[in-house]
Amino acid sequence: MHAFWFRTTAAAVAAASVLAAASASAFTRPPANGRFDYQIGGAYAAASGVAIVDRDRLAAPAPDKYSICYVNAFQTQPDDAVWWTTNHSNLLVKKDGKYVIDPDWPDEYILDTSTAAKRTALMAIVGPWIDKCAADGFKAVEPDNLDSWTRSKAVLTKASNTAFAKLLVQRAHAANIAIAQKNTSELAPIGISQIGFDFAIVEECQVWSECEAFTDVYGNQVYEIEYNDNDRDADGNPVDPISFFNAACAARGGKISIIYRDRDVVPAGNSDYEYKWC
Repeated sequence: MHAFWFRTTAAAVAAASVLAAASASAFTRPPANGRFDYQIGGAYAAASGVAIVDRDRLAAPAPDKYSICYVNAFQTQPDDAVWWTTNHSNLLVKKDGKYVIDPDWPDEYILDTSTAAKRTALMAIVGPWIDKCAADGFKAVEPDNLDSWTRSKAVLTKASNTAFAKLLVQRAHAANIAIAQKNTSELAPIGISQIGFDFAIVEECQVWSECEAFTDVYGNQVYEIEYNDNDRDADGNPVDPISFFNAACAARGGKISIIYRDRDVVPAGNSDYEYKWC
């Protein structure tokens, strides 16, 4: 009887392992070194040579492209600030009784990942966004502001954001879509091995000399964005913004997809629109 129980249990475990492996491989990663277009500031028709399009979660995926769904998973979107403060004030970081905001994006509050209970409550909100990305036809999700602990006035830690990132990865993979590490070179060494990210989207890594931190881990599945308003180098010296893009292309253009965009990533046709690729 015990032997029979062991055999049937072992068979069940083996079957579960096969199902888990099948589920884990159900998503697809973006084309390595595929031409990338970052459209989170507004959707527009992608050029014929573009293989990968990244759009806000409220937009439709780009037809016939590998579409990535942008989700602000660690901070609030400006238009949602009142909703968050009204309905989930307890899930926003506070210091000395005041909300903590992103100094570079002052309309964005920081989500509080500091405890397991709060991370679970946040997943009840953010998780369905990921599910909808998958249902809408996106192939991957880009959770932004992974590094929010650095702006939290020491309320959050790298560990708390890492723990929340793992929950995001689990939710994305359960929905059969891939998930990107966004910036945060400090976490790149464990991005795949411990957190479970599938590829990386990085901004301004040429400016801060941290691109290799990502390519060492993610190889040719790094998608780099340099911006046209970076007129200072890391030491504060004045430079031509295009110089960062040109240097990135010279260093890595044959290995990964690198683009040059306006800071607000506005749609094509807008006078501020700029897009280059190498």
